[in-house]
Amino acid sequence: MTTLVALLSLCAAPETPAHPPYPEHGLAFDTPAMTWDEALPLGNGIMGALVWGDGAPLNISLDRTDLWDLRPVPEFASADYSYAVMREWERAGRYDELAKLYELPYHRPAPTKIPAGRLTLAFDGAAFGSTGLDLAAATGHVSFGNGARVTAWVHATAPLGVLEIEAGAPVRPVLVAPLFGGKEHIQSEIGIEAGELAQLGYGAPRESAGDRFAAYEQEGWGGFRFAVYVGWRFDEGAGKTTVIWTVASSVEGGEPMAIGKARVETALDGGLDALRQAHLAWWRAYWDRTWLRVPHARIERQWYLDTYKLGAAARPDAPPVSLQGPWTADNGRLPPWKGDYHHDLNTQMTYWPCYSGNRLEAARGFVDWLWDHRENCRAWTRKFFDLPGLAVPMTTDLHCNQIGGWRQYTHSAMMGSWLAQHVYWQWKFSGDPDFLRERAYPYARECAVFVEAVTRERDANGLRTLPLSSSPEFYDNKPEAWFPTITNHDLALCRWLLTATAEMADTVGEKEDAAHWRGVLAEFPELFRDQNGALLLAENHPLPFSHRHHSHLMAIYPLGLVDWANGEEDRRTMLASLAELDKFGPGGWVGFGYTWLASLAARARDGERAARALDIFAEAFVLRNSFNANGDQTGKGYSNFTYRPFTLETNCSNASALQEMLLQSHTGVIEVFPAIPADWDDVAFHHLRAQGGFLVSAEKRAGKLVSLTIESERGGPARVRIPGSETVEFFELAPGTELALVDPG
Repeated sequence: MTTLVALLSLCAAPETPAHPPYPEHGLAFDTPAMTWDEALPLGNGIMGALVWGDGAPLNISLDRTDLWDLRPVPEFASADYSYAVMREWERAGRYDELAKLYELPYHRPAPTKIPAGRLTLAFDGAAFGSTGLDLAAATGHVSFGNGARVTAWVHATAPLGVLEIEAGAPVRPVLVAPLFGGKEHIQSEIGIEAGELAQLGYGAPRESAGDRFAAYEQEGWGGFRFAVYVGWRFDEGAGKTTVIWTVASSVEGGEPMAIGKARVETALDGGLDALRQAHLAWWRAYWDRTWLRVPHARIERQWYLDTYKLGAAARPDAPPVSLQGPWTADNGRLPPWKGDYHHDLNTQMTYWPCYSGNRLEAARGFVDWLWDHRENCRAWTRKFFDLPGLAVPMTTDLHCNQIGGWRQYTHSAMMGSWLAQHVYWQWKFSGDPDFLRERAYPYARECAVFVEAVTRERDANGLRTLPLSSSPEFYDNKPEAWFPTITNHDLALCRWLLTATAEMADTVGEKEDAAHWRGVLAEFPELFRDQNGALLLAENHPLPFSHRHHSHLMAIYPLGLVDWANGEEDRRTMLASLAELDKFGPGGWVGFGYTWLASLAARARDGERAARALDIFAEAFVLRNSFNANGDQTGKGYSNFTYRPFTLETNCSNASALQEMLLQSHTGVIEVFPAIPADWDDVAFHHLRAQGGFLVSAEKRAGKLVSLTIESERGGPARVRIPGSETVEFFELAPGTELALVDPG
């Protein structure tokens, strides 16, 4: 590619990688991380590790993403647990009873994600030297003043973690099991953290050890078991200890301890060379697939750090990414928000960068999980709503079962509609007709059947409405969080889902179905706007204050119902809505308020605003290892929230927003550099993905577009707008062909 040639010409040293990530994109510190949430993160989707500590000890926190306490919520089997009763109690003001049924169960410690334990290495008396993370190799290191060095990695594809310890003498790791034992009790209130792990009330682990191994097996709720097995070998000639560890669970079938032992001993007997080469090859291919360069060091570095975390956390053959992904809290406590799946923003944002970022296989893991757990969602839809079709609970466990919380959001009718966008995007960005026919359309159609049923009541104008409608998370769990009319959040999701379902029906040849969904769509009101055009929360309900969720702006991003390409009215709405956010300021925001703003601004063609938002996020809302901390860590007034519970969705939405600045294709027209700042004269990207199955690469140098190529995976029409032109060019491409639109000479 011409952009690759241009980058290669800039490389001063032959050992420098042909393209990013470069060493400066990673982590490097001369002081130790002393808490788990500032650790070096390593992972492969199913297993994760956090490396932290000063050597007295050095800690390696262990995780496996399917380790869950899945005990059910007994209240949700009661006769009173229904949409009809919720409406009745809301009308009657029976708020204490509503809280007891829907919210108090979430105060319990379970269901919850659980950690796997930790390894510790003692380098007593050795002064700490440095620590860092190499993104290209997905490898962490810690060094000490006496020359000792630890290199750590989680294998890219195998369920194994590796520690290479160069210390001259043998170093024996110590395996520490989590403190699961104790008496369960109910918390007095829902907090960010739900208390000690000991509340889970498990029995003691079954531990074993020998000269060259240590292991334990833990039984959790309902007979679930997992085992951690650690083995090591010392090479006297090299003065090096090799430690290999794994976490096995009864979900895999068989005995976890036997599975873990076989994995580790086979790996140790086979040596590290083949394992290391396979690990490096996977990550090399990951970074070869898509990369970018922008003239803002902090924004660029944060994109690489966040894209790395996506690669370490999201895989097609692993559970989807929960709030902390493969990095469950290691502090003796339950993870923040119990490490569950929040479908009112968190899971959606986590997978946003997969589409234009050319990581469809990572998003496929999430989409397949939604598909595989449809029956659990159908059962909940029948039990709670007593309606046909498919709705998805907002807070769920590993199997997509409802686990409760603030009733206005956990029992919202609209989460399935939002999740359906990921199924739709998987089709649009891949162009895969089989996926459309076999999964995307059936899933979206089932969600549309539910939306049609749940909105059968009419408003004063005779239009469809939603009897209990909210806008996450306005008014928290107060009674007024249910609005008197349908909110723009819920209305936009209804309108988007029906539009998308009709489009998919047309494409698969179901013309009568398409006409039906367009007919249902026509029965909804238009989006609610004020006299200036700004989107309201609901009819006659303007934005009242600064708030962390931009949920009333869903129609702009991610749904694209209101778009710059639609003309003057929508442009007026976009600018007025952004101005309203400015009026109230960011006091009520957390980190994702900035990254979401960047995507909104990118859709409004405001590159300066988008870049400023991403820069503030990278400056103020991340810990030193780049983990999103939710609150402002600088004290500069970027938010009134200053707390630091780590969650992953904002890191991922940060990466997505930068991609949105560089490439957009949601209107059916491929546009490169649609929303970059005017002074970004030197910028390039390689193989970002456009809808239709197109891979796009482009470069600007000294403010001039010097390269633009489009590769077609499946063939078909490509509509392209060259930067600076209002003309849309049309090209018909054959499968596997490449089109160069700018002569680099």
